[in-house]
Amino acid sequence: MFIVDAQQNIAFNAQQLGRDYTKWAWHQRRGESRSDLPPATTGLYDNLLGRVAVVFGSIQVVAETSPQLQPWQQFSYRSASDARQLALWQLDYYRRLADESDRIRLILTQEDLNSVLESWHPDTSVGQRIQGIAVLMKGAEAISEPQQCEEWLEYGLRILAPAWGRNRYTDGHDGDLTLLGYELLEVMNGFHVLLDISGLSERAAAAAIERYAGPIVASHANPRHFHDSPRCLADSMIHRLAERDGVMGIMVYNRFLRKDWHPSDPKRRVTLSHWVDAVDYICQLTGSVDHVGLGSDIDGGYAYSSLPNRVDTSSDLWLLRKALLERGFSSGDVKSILSGNMIRKLRESLGDG
Repeated sequence: MFIVDAQQNIAFNAQQLGRDYTKWAWHQRRGESRSDLPPATTGLYDNLLGRVAVVFGSIQVVAETSPQLQPWQQFSYRSASDARQLALWQLDYYRRLADESDRIRLILTQEDLNSVLESWHPDTSVGQRIQGIAVLMKGAEAISEPQQCEEWLEYGLRILAPAWGRNRYTDGHDGDLTLLGYELLEVMNGFHVLLDISGLSERAAAAAIERYAGPIVASHANPRHFHDSPRCLADSMIHRLAERDGVMGIMVYNRFLRKDWHPSDPKRRVTLSHWVDAVDYICQLTGSVDHVGLGSDIDGGYAYSSLPNRVDTSSDLWLLRKALLERGFSSGDVKSILSGNMIRKLRESLGDG
């Protein structure tokens, strides 16, 4: 048994906060003196200890005019050229991690994925286990035109969310895909890229699901039933995603797990049982365990108190297994939720070489 986490901001935090993924999270925290920084919650060995065998490592760039820009985010873009350079730095960070550590492998092909999963065979010693990183671009601001998608695939990109708010590919949180957005989908379809609808408006997501013929996920997007936010998916959208055999990754972010949560609440007010509630809701809604997984976003820039009780670093993601079993999910169902479903979609998108 191992875990696939469909959302961690490894390279983004390395760029913005100078964090070293090869160090334990507690070691990263110890080296930081500023109290306004979000806590380090991930590291290679935290993930390995938590049995996170595969992670979707995101690339994300932030516009200097964005209302979500945080004081600690020191790098933002003004032009498409700026966005491209920031994104290339992050992609290069993942490549350097794989080049410099024998415990990390970029997942570019079926062979790469198989090698990673084989290292988690029960007969393999703990010291030989490898973490696979599949690179996910959150918002295509760095792709200046749809045809440039091929270039990014050659660099190592494997999963693409076209927009995170408004950009040249979407009209924003309430709008549709633009003409360039539809063209981007056509180009992606030619390469069978794994499409991520997280961050798209409801109209744009519905259009993407209808138009795109390749594999689809919502890497980290909780049910709107638990929090009414454009970042969450309505029941109708979850049904559409399931009809396309898509998979939805549930975040361990308290705001999206409990309707009445407030940032001033004590950490114990949200538990891993609330995460299981979200998983169970999707299973009941779709009638299957086949369309839900984990997209923790555990290192998404939140305060420590914004994570469920007992969750300190990604090593604690392994506790989700026990929480699911205690709720009555079978061991086979747990395997599907924590790894099998996302592996299925990732495998559909990968070539042989």
